[in-house]
Amino acid sequence: MTFETLGWQGLVILVVFGLSLLIATYCTYAERVIAAFMQDRVGPDRAGPYGLAQPLADAVKMFTKEEFFPGGASKALFTLGPCLAMTTALMSSAVIPFGNAMQFGDTSVHLQGIEINVGMLYIFGVVSLGVYGVMIGGWASNNKFSLLGAIRAASQNISYELAMGLALIAVLMISGTLSLREITLQQTNPGAWHLGDIFAWNVFKQPIGFIIFLVCAFAETNRTPFDLPECETELVGGYHTEYSSMKLGLYLFSEYINILVVTAVMSVLYFGGFNYPFQYEFLDFLSNKAGLSADWAHNIFVLMGVVAMFMKIFMGIFFFMWVRWTLPRFRYDQLMRLGWTILIPLAIFNILLTGGLITTGIIK
Repeated sequence: MTFETLGWQGLVILVVFGLSLLIATYCTYAERVIAAFMQDRVGPDRAGPYGLAQPLADAVKMFTKEEFFPGGASKALFTLGPCLAMTTALMSSAVIPFGNAMQFGDTSVHLQGIEINVGMLYIFGVVSLGVYGVMIGGWASNNKFSLLGAIRAASQNISYELAMGLALIAVLMISGTLSLREITLQQTNPGAWHLGDIFAWNVFKQPIGFIIFLVCAFAETNRTPFDLPECETELVGGYHTEYSSMKLGLYLFSEYINILVVTAVMSVLYFGGFNYPFQYEFLDFLSNKAGLSADWAHNIFVLMGVVAMFMKIFMGIFFFMWVRWTLPRFRYDQLMRLGWTILIPLAIFNILLTGGLITTGIIK
């Protein structure tokens, strides 16, 4: 890899991290607007036109609020908890392919922080570390409600990671690779008719696996109806009860970054990632009818894939918010029963079913 290519990839990494933070910040605004619309009330409308400056006002408030350390708390671990949660959330976005490679002469730039052939394994490893941020914060607070919330979060994440991992094994059986970019590229069918690309998406080959992954994604991100670690009616505020200022902000922002990451992974694994309908007809139009050079046609084609990828991500984020303001919270025993007695056996059945379909040649 040349120095110029390293410079381009460094720029891509900075852009990915910056976009992750920006989207997480404005997810707080979107959450309020969607909640207001669904509850037939006025949402944020004071800070800036249509309330668009509300996230910036919230950030200023978080940075300027008084720092608070509970009595008897471990200050070092109390500070480490939210930092670890935010760091792992940002790290997990590094291997997601937001677009295909762009071409600038002899230089090829992948719209992906880092391309590794075990990208899915990397995400699972980093996401598994995120629970330590929650556990450390809850334990270091010296508060029984925070500790109970942290224990709930740890047991919930461990339980649903098993079902999610089993659901992804079926995808790996079809794709034969752990590289997220390769999985995306396999979900395309250049020789098919106009909408053939859509039917090459894994959601049509793995409908059961997708449903399992979706349910586990809600549990992994601690979102309603699985927000038991933050159960306000029982645990005050859960594991971040004692947090204030920007340390609380890091926990809140890391949750939205995790939502961004899980919807991006869902888009890559099941909805074709940066592939979109009529993409090869569009490329043919740019190359042969619009009269553009090969590089320009290819780069516009790639940028449209980036737009398609983010449209899928935003639709996923909207779905997460819609569910939050629609469904009631599970009881904790219902949560654990669903994970251990329903999702895990269903995921194992899905693996056996996928293996049978591959053996008989129905799925290729």
